[in-house]
Amino acid sequence: MLSVFTVSVGFGIVLPLLPYLIERLLGAEGDAALVSQHTGLLTAVYTLSLFLFAPLWGRLSDQRGPRGVLLVGLLGFGVTMLVFSFVESLVAVYAERFISGMFAAAVTPVAAAVFGNVTTTEQGRARRLAFVSMTGISGFLLGPMLSVFVTRFAADTFSLALPAGSVAVPLAATGLLAFLVAAGVAFSVPSIEGLGRSKQISNTSADQKAWLVPKLLILTFIVSVGVGAFEVGLALRGKQELGLSPYQIALMFTECSLVMFGMQAIVFSPWFKPDTTRWLIAPALSVLAAGLFLVPWASDFMLMLVVIGAVAASAGILSPILTYWISAKAGSAQGWELGKQTAASSLGTTLGSAVGGILYSTVYLPGASFVLSASLTVLGFLLSLGLPHLLMLPDLCSRSVSARSSKQK
Repeated sequence: MLSVFTVSVGFGIVLPLLPYLIERLLGAEGDAALVSQHTGLLTAVYTLSLFLFAPLWGRLSDQRGPRGVLLVGLLGFGVTMLVFSFVESLVAVYAERFISGMFAAAVTPVAAAVFGNVTTTEQGRARRLAFVSMTGISGFLLGPMLSVFVTRFAADTFSLALPAGSVAVPLAATGLLAFLVAAGVAFSVPSIEGLGRSKQISNTSADQKAWLVPKLLILTFIVSVGVGAFEVGLALRGKQELGLSPYQIALMFTECSLVMFGMQAIVFSPWFKPDTTRWLIAPALSVLAAGLFLVPWASDFMLMLVVIGAVAASAGILSPILTYWISAKAGSAQGWELGKQTAASSLGTTLGSAVGGILYSTVYLPGASFVLSASLTVLGFLLSLGLPHLLMLPDLCSRSVSARSSKQK
């Protein structure tokens, strides 16, 4: 969980400073349009790197064990943060975003795969996978605040004269945190010899799993497209159409993160059995589609908060449920399948953000980005209608029996 928190903070801590950094590096040529373009591209470069490398790191963790992959990811992430913390070139910033994304891709899916392998009950697997997702949200939510705090603390304590948009201190602090967490991983994460549980129970339904997991990955992609388009459109609509203040826009994003965090904590709490979560997939997709469709018709701040709550709640439910069922059907290929889920999520977020920004201002279809993402979500809803019965496969029962037998032995 600390590993996931570290890479999430590393992403969120840079976001509020990127426009200022780009503006300073471009100098007199840095007009508002160019700064916005580079900000979007730098974010896309990071998520593109996650898409490219997460499955590869996941496959390597299945073959060689998760501890080594996590160590490489954290140490590489820390080194890139330290090396590029004082860059003064826009090209170097692009390189830093890509390389950091490459090493971050070795952390989140592999951390989830560890839980998928070592937990002995479905309740334990579900709760710990939800913890991974909640930790990622916490890091992203706290990142901007920690960025400002660390920068001010360093400037006041060491009397540093930092230029506007400097990311030196936040990146260096994140790099040091990555090294500390890597030391903990070296002593606490089991090697491949300790991950025999899934191998004993993974071959009971290979034929069904062969197409069930891809369907779950498609749903992950659809949800991520909707969330990506929603986040971009939310900021643009709040500023350009509703005339909201930066404080109100920040409050909307904070509400979104907090609602997602709360729903993830509830859906896999001790009050709910993990196998019953399969019945929530289709209803949550329907709420997500309705929320996305209603965003353009939310005409004031309070209505926007209501719609945001609906979208965030449904997305917060879907994310850990899809992760849990992919892990439950992955068998011994935990890293490979969860790596593909990270890739699907990253690709969906990238495409959703890009398409949302491009289509937002079209005159032919007002609110086009929201309508199209809602339509795609409706397709996901139709795809999910048969999942509750299909997910309850015999291997789930045999998994519980195997776990109880091993405990008795």
